[in-house]
Amino acid sequence: MWKYPTKFDVIVVGAGHAGCEAAYAAAKMQAKTLLLTMNLDTIAKASCNPSIGGIGKGHIVREIDALGGIMGVITDKTGIHFRMLNASKGPAVRAPRAQIDKAQYSLEMKKALEETKNLELKQFTVKSLIEKDGEIQGVLTKEGVIFEAKTVIISSGTFMKGLMHIGDSDFEGGRGGDLPSNDLSNSLKEMGFTIKRLKTGTPPRIHKRSIDFDKLDVQPSDENVKFSYSLVEQKLNKRIPCYISYTTQKTKEIILRDLKKSALFSGRIQGVGPRYCPSIEDKIVRFSEKERHQAFLEPEGLNTNEYYINGLSSSMPFSTQIEVIRSMIGLENAEFMRAAYAIEYDSIPSHQIYPTMETKIIKNLYFAGQINGTTGYEEAAAQGLLAGINAALKVFKKDEFILKRDESYIGVMVDDLITKEILEPYRMFTSRAEYRLLLRQDNADLRLFEYAYKFGLIDKKRYDNIKKKKEIIEFESNRLDKIFKSQDDKVASLKKILSRPEITYDILLQKYQDDVKDYGIETNDQLELEVKYEGYLVRQKKEVEKLKYLDEIKIPENFSYKKVIGLRFEAREMLLKFLPKNLSIASRINGVSAADISILMVALKK
Repeated sequence: MWKYPTKFDVIVVGAGHAGCEAAYAAAKMQAKTLLLTMNLDTIAKASCNPSIGGIGKGHIVREIDALGGIMGVITDKTGIHFRMLNASKGPAVRAPRAQIDKAQYSLEMKKALEETKNLELKQFTVKSLIEKDGEIQGVLTKEGVIFEAKTVIISSGTFMKGLMHIGDSDFEGGRGGDLPSNDLSNSLKEMGFTIKRLKTGTPPRIHKRSIDFDKLDVQPSDENVKFSYSLVEQKLNKRIPCYISYTTQKTKEIILRDLKKSALFSGRIQGVGPRYCPSIEDKIVRFSEKERHQAFLEPEGLNTNEYYINGLSSSMPFSTQIEVIRSMIGLENAEFMRAAYAIEYDSIPSHQIYPTMETKIIKNLYFAGQINGTTGYEEAAAQGLLAGINAALKVFKKDEFILKRDESYIGVMVDDLITKEILEPYRMFTSRAEYRLLLRQDNADLRLFEYAYKFGLIDKKRYDNIKKKKEIIEFESNRLDKIFKSQDDKVASLKKILSRPEITYDILLQKYQDDVKDYGIETNDQLELEVKYEGYLVRQKKEVEKLKYLDEIKIPENFSYKKVIGLRFEAREMLLKFLPKNLSIASRINGVSAADISILMVALKK
């Protein structure tokens, strides 16, 4: 054993999407940070789908960027296909999504981290954690090196005891082509953490030359879609369209014929998979009435001929996968490059963490990403960002940072993780947020910029620009309310006119040039949305204010629930399991009723 001479403020274990954000944030906050990864060449690798964003997920990426994170910047630099999902629907559910050049994304992220001050990158495999008297001290690597730190963040992805399945074949691996991390999982179990097995999967990849694009529906890239607020212009990568194929009756027959050969249906897989992202064999069984299923053909990058078949994850034998793909529209001559597989891995049920991402069992130890039972790059990155911020704050003995449900989708996700039993890999949807009109993807910078500047994650220039934008929106909303015009034999303010469904800010600009100012597309759009939905926004803000008092009622760490007379047994058990920090969090724990909260409130006041 050899002890590395430098003691770090923050050590991040794992350089996936969670680890990258954690290390970047901590280092930007002036914490001396070390990022450890099993392979420096696979930093921020998009193991599954080569895309960033989507419904709910796109909101999270915009929030990461608003808080000074890096995912949105790298996505804009390496994106090859951009879309605004639900563009025809209300603003609360619109969400950006991008296909990235997978290899380029990894390289750009590695370069950005290498150039970040206070951050060191090293290729080591962590074997175990070192703790003393319930407090983290550092990590021990397989290479025999001890790295000491004041705080440690674990972002292990699917690597902890990863087991991959293709039909009746299974083999250890953290993902296709990578070794698993078995020792770290054992170390956590020895420390007293509860372990749970989860499952996810990925579809096959095929060669571009074997696709009959003439038979497919084309899906072109949208214009003027981006993720980062900090970039004035995106790097002008070539834009590549995506395509849509469909399963056939023959596809269904092949899958039903070989269903028992699937690792999922044969019982070989023990971990719980995501309901909302089923394998193709699961879809065929669960939605047997459907004549066909959609599959999106998405390019993996500009310098590769690999295409990813989104919607066709599977744990069927390779021979069956070939038959299934070749039974689909336009893929009759498909040439396989990588097989689909399912993967099981160890996770830590999230009732064992606080909303800061710090663990309840070991002080100064943080978990971020799929280790907490989530799925998806975006959810992982957001947790990494929070963990990185809070680890740095802990080092500098500053107050912890907790995002609330009414402030961000990140806050919604973390609150769900610490108040609910996560029975399957957690994915963010807009439907999970009760205040989604307040939490639109387009206003993330206005919601979160104060935090980003406070923590030193954005500079003064960017802060001033966002502050000015916010002031313009508020000023112009009031000013337009005081300018009246005749229209359809009626007099109405320009604000009232803009609130009409058929009127846009562009129309207002053209019709009333002397009274309406052009502040650029982003500010104009924000002003229009704030005016059109003002009534709904005011109503949601009032609902938030009503419940704020519960946040102020703190629950001491050593509070004895057993002594509270009248508290139901189920409520007591769940409160002891989740250990909420305040009454607001306690009120959202499954099994805790409104009556329990009233009883608890009285006991806390006493």
